[in-house]
Amino acid sequence: MASLNVYSVLVVLFLTCGVVMATKENDQIIKENNCETKMGFPCVLEAFTSIFNTGSISNKCCGKLVVLGKVCHSALVKRTLENPLFKYLNPAKIIAKIIQTWNNCFALIDSPSPSA
Repeated sequence: MASLNVYSVLVVLFLTCGVVMATKENDQIIKENNCETKMGFPCVLEAFTSIFNTGSISNKCCGKLVVLGKVCHSALVKRTLENPLFKYLNPAKIIAKIIQTWNNCFALIDSPSPSA
């Protein structure tokens, strides 16, 4: 339970303070595409923990992630990596998890549902 609270705090920091730390390019992408308002907090938390920790993302949140779009998804994660709180993370590992999460969600949403 404590880890959930820690990740909740980190996500809030990511959403509120990350703008200051963002490069102009990521900040511009996020602003122009209205990225921060396209997913609700529960799904942001699921996506965040699936990328930055061990966790999974539900089908519902996968759908919201795909609607968010790959451009927003990448810009938000890159902005997080620029935050000094995350300077000890391995960027190559995080980028691999970004790609894996996106591909898994996209395949799930793009695949036809089983016939009844």
